[in-house]
Amino acid sequence: MTKPGVLKKHVSSLDDVAKDGSFVRKPTQFRNWIKADGSTPYPPEAGRYHLFVSLACPWAHRTLITRALKGLEDTIDVTAVHWHMDELGWRFATDKDDDELVLPGAFRPDPVNGFERMRELYFSVNPEYDGRVTVPCLYDTKTKQIVNNESSEIIEMFNREFDAFATKSPGDLSPEDLQDEMEQVNEWIYPNINNGVYRCGFAKGQEAFERAYTDLFGALDRLEEHLKTKRFLCGSPSRLTLSDIRLFTTLVRFDAVYVTHFKTNNKRIVDYPNILNYLRDLYQREAFRNTTDMEHIKKHYFASHKSINPFSIVPPGPSMEYLNESHNRDNLS
Repeated sequence: MTKPGVLKKHVSSLDDVAKDGSFVRKPTQFRNWIKADGSTPYPPEAGRYHLFVSLACPWAHRTLITRALKGLEDTIDVTAVHWHMDELGWRFATDKDDDELVLPGAFRPDPVNGFERMRELYFSVNPEYDGRVTVPCLYDTKTKQIVNNESSEIIEMFNREFDAFATKSPGDLSPEDLQDEMEQVNEWIYPNINNGVYRCGFAKGQEAFERAYTDLFGALDRLEEHLKTKRFLCGSPSRLTLSDIRLFTTLVRFDAVYVTHFKTNNKRIVDYPNILNYLRDLYQREAFRNTTDMEHIKKHYFASHKSINPFSIVPPGPSMEYLNESHNRDNLS
């Protein structure tokens, strides 16, 4: 039931490139908030909001981890789009798609509006929408509006605004006393690591690529030193926070995808002892491991970016078993 007028070619993030060949990510446009104090039109309610994700997308992966840590699975339903992004962007699965998933029941046709593609949902909210059609997308089934499509804000909402519905208590993942430290960490991790891998992979000029490459590995070297005595990124003693969730989704994709697909081949995560054990420490927690679908991740990147990998060849490795090995970080503060 694709709507007339919305079949124009999908414009992907691969096209967000400056004149010098640098990748420049465009900001998300839906930035409303769900608030428990009633200060917005969107109060937290069980069953009202639907989360649309891709299991391949690191930004969407953040929201799945936070949702699982807080035990919000019965409060916020989720649908995962198909791993392949074609010329019309993300599409929903059909009854013929039978991929095995880490989230049973999530890979399915759109259960909310019956749309075939994510772009239909965006255009149903705003027929004149001219931004990127992205996931994660937090949708209000009551008002038929997109509440928010910015991952860093969605995880803040899941952390705090749904406490009345949470069935698990991981602690405050964004505590007031760590706000300054979390912001300081994000100021160098987001541009150089989270977005840094994309600045490398989507660059369309040698100099732009090398600038991003230098920034990325400079930040990874800094991270390796940062994690030498700290179990988590922030706090003294350190505590698991949203900062760790934001970083994990990039690190877990690095060796399997970014090293080859985005040409970030100076070092792998397995070459950084502290980062590797930090990654293992997080991965071995149920909310992180059970939301990581490496098959979807690899299929999406290697088969969807035709300008980078024109024959869509997907490498079968590496095995992820190394992430189940001992991390030896229990005694760090």
